[in-house]
Amino acid sequence: MKANPIVGQGTPLHLWQTSRHLAQLPVIDILELVPEGARAVIIAPHPDDEVLGCGGFLQLLAAAGRSLQLISVTDGSASHPGSRRWPVERLSAVRPQESAEALRRLGLPLHSLKWLRGGFADSQVAAREAELSAFIERHLRPDDVVFTTWREDGHCDHEAVGRASTDAAKRVGATLHELPVWTWHWATPEDSFVPWHRARKILLDPHLVARKRHAIHAFASQLEGDPQVGLPPVLAPYVLERLLQPFEVVFL
Repeated sequence: MKANPIVGQGTPLHLWQTSRHLAQLPVIDILELVPEGARAVIIAPHPDDEVLGCGGFLQLLAAAGRSLQLISVTDGSASHPGSRRWPVERLSAVRPQESAEALRRLGLPLHSLKWLRGGFADSQVAAREAELSAFIERHLRPDDVVFTTWREDGHCDHEAVGRASTDAAKRVGATLHELPVWTWHWATPEDSFVPWHRARKILLDPHLVARKRHAIHAFASQLEGDPQVGLPPVLAPYVLERLLQPFEVVFL
């Protein structure tokens, strides 16, 4: 098993902000990636990944009237191991509620948004990867455009969901694009391990970033740690700032 790269405070924001390499990434229009008549399917390992990874362009898709399908693979109940304040039972109920509030803050049409919860165990997705892939396949159509976490994103669930989604999309004939989420923490702009040749930027106007920020603050459980057991917040301020740049990146 490879070492966990999600440690410490990660890559300083200014390295991303001053990177000529990142600044020169080609720009793409999300409405070209998801053409009229196609459905965008967002497959999130945990409740919040859909907002962290693509809360900006989700707003653009919703405003354009694109059909949206969200699949939350786990309920994110393992985010605070050993915590009495945030035990598994509480998180299982709270985190999906936080996601619903975040999507409301983004302005997504909750009355028409199709949302599936997979019920897979948080941090244990890889053990049921084949089952997950079959589950995803049952809910995909050939004309879908799928967005999910990158297969090398650094979190075991993100990577397993990326692999399972890729396999399912191939079998169905759907288009799949990957999203870096924790990559911004451990990678650097010149990191040759990251597939920058596949990367495209979707530009976000300030009001889209502001609504994304407001949506992220619906995830109260992730903004709080538990000092009694030595747990820092999952979404510490330095994590959020890396995810709130005026663009989002997809790997085609």
